[in-house]
Amino acid sequence: MSEILEEYDVEQEKTAKRAYSFKKAVYYIAVIIGVVLIGMYVGNMLFGKRSLDVLLGLQSKKERLLDDVEKLKHYNAQLQKEYFELRELQPESVKK
Repeated sequence: MSEILEEYDVEQEKTAKRAYSFKKAVYYIAVIIGVVLIGMYVGNMLFGKRSLDVLLGLQSKKERLLDDVEKLKHYNAQLQKEYFELRELQPESVKK
């Protein structure tokens, strides 16, 4: 009878070891999947298509604004020249 109990104990130990190793494997797989998903999420936020689109859009907008600034400076200089010509301004020492 003790032989039967010993065999039963051995089978329970084997079953417990298999269950423990299965749980351990599932845990490691879940951790690996979690790390991969978090890595993909962070990578997409930093280097994804949306981020690249935003960066390129902002760069082109910056170039357009710089061009507009130069055009407006030139236009302002023309208007000031025309304004002073219309007013025929001279230094105050000459006016007196």
